[in-house]
Amino acid sequence: MQVSASINTQLRALIVTFWVGSMWTVGYLVAPTLFATLPERALAGSIAANLFRIEAWVSIVSGLLLLGLLVWDRHFEHRRFCLIAVLLMLACVLLGYFGLQPFMAELREAAALNGGVMDDAGRSRFGMLHGVASLFYLLQSVMAVALVLKIR
Repeated sequence: MQVSASINTQLRALIVTFWVGSMWTVGYLVAPTLFATLPERALAGSIAANLFRIEAWVSIVSGLLLLGLLVWDRHFEHRRFCLIAVLLMLACVLLGYFGLQPFMAELREAAALNGGVMDDAGRSRFGMLHGVASLFYLLQSVMAVALVLKIR
């Protein structure tokens, strides 16, 4: 039993490290760097959108794996806290990426059909959706700090 608990602890730490590290890297290093260095905002946005799509799936797989490990290890001291944190982080992904991103993609596609130009209403709507999605990402990032501190 001691060996499996140790392996569970190591797997939890590894999954959280991968998940949170990739999330912070994409959201706070790579995406801003794309917009700061690429001359076309549309290209930077397209690349960032693809990276956030991959990150959303990384989050879902990582979150589900962590949930499985946490449900299995009933003796983990911070189990309840970590279960709630993972569920809230997954909710942020589902709402932020799968809930809002389709509407943002629709606005980008409409702009592409219009020669890459988004009208004022589209820009305003895109900005609002982007702001809400960014808020979900920030909330997920803050919960990730708590998860990193409690997972071991």
